[in-house]
Amino acid sequence: MKYNNSVLIKDKEKFFSKTYIVCICAIFCCLLWGSAFPCVKIGYKLFEIDTKSVPSLMLFAGTRFTLAGVLVIIFGCIIKRKFLFPKPKNLWRVGLVSLFQTVLQYTFFYIGLANTAGVKASVLNGLGVFFTIIAACFLFRTEKFNLIKLIGCVLGFGGVILINIGGDFSFSFSILGEGFVIFSGLSSAVAAGLVKIFSKHEDTTALCGYQFFLGGIILIIIGASFGGTIPHIDVGAAFMLLYLAFLSACAFTLQGVLLRYNPVSKVAVFKSTNPIFGAVFSLLNPYETDKSLSWFTLPALALVCLGIFVINKFGERKPKPKEIDEITENKETDQNSE
Repeated sequence: MKYNNSVLIKDKEKFFSKTYIVCICAIFCCLLWGSAFPCVKIGYKLFEIDTKSVPSLMLFAGTRFTLAGVLVIIFGCIIKRKFLFPKPKNLWRVGLVSLFQTVLQYTFFYIGLANTAGVKASVLNGLGVFFTIIAACFLFRTEKFNLIKLIGCVLGFGGVILINIGGDFSFSFSILGEGFVIFSGLSSAVAAGLVKIFSKHEDTTALCGYQFFLGGIILIIIGASFGGTIPHIDVGAAFMLLYLAFLSACAFTLQGVLLRYNPVSKVAVFKSTNPIFGAVFSLLNPYETDKSLSWFTLPALALVCLGIFVINKFGERKPKPKEIDEITENKETDQNSE
């Protein structure tokens, strides 16, 4: 059995470590995440949610992520042909990931998105990529920081600063709008580091599914307790909610698998394509009041994308064959010890 597990681990690692697989999977995740920016705002309209009511926003977010958790758990049970549940000793890990991945990140995200334009929010959200890399290097110490990664981060920060410069060179910024979108990125960065570490001890699907479910329930309780409401429900609104739940379930589970078998920077850097997808999809949103791609938006997107390229192409030193063998052996030891 141990031999079979070892072979399976090596096969999965070999497959999900391939650059083109990482690229395809990560870009697909970002395509889904990018579509969330306009879809959340469309959801506000379809459900007739008062975007000035924080409890209502939290109730909406909680409903989405509870459903996302159910979808992940059902999918995991079907694939593994057994009931999926985290090991009792890992429940605290599920709770910690849930706090940063779902509760904090999406409380900030939903409030921030309600108070800033979708195009601008999508670019600001790209800052989370560079927070993730910095957290991986300095907070979790799962990889080393170097000059190339610093240059990539500076380029990303430059894009974020540029998107905040208006046509009159004024700096438009509010805590409940742009500030909360940035805080959302910080929470996401911590969550990515936790998933990278905790996936060595717990099945990735179980970790993602139950953290969504737990976080969603917490958001529902908080939102409902403070008077949050979802005034209107129809078929169109229900389908939008289902899509939002699906994109979260699919994207975060797939990202969790990629994080398990790759350096955080190699995976996270692709999330800087979120601004591109988010900006384009936001332009198609009939409810978006600010759809313009200003002269500042396009260079900002270019800087963010350049940061992606620099880090992905030059940021991570490729390990030598001997180092790869040592890493694989360590992973096998961690897996068998569980």
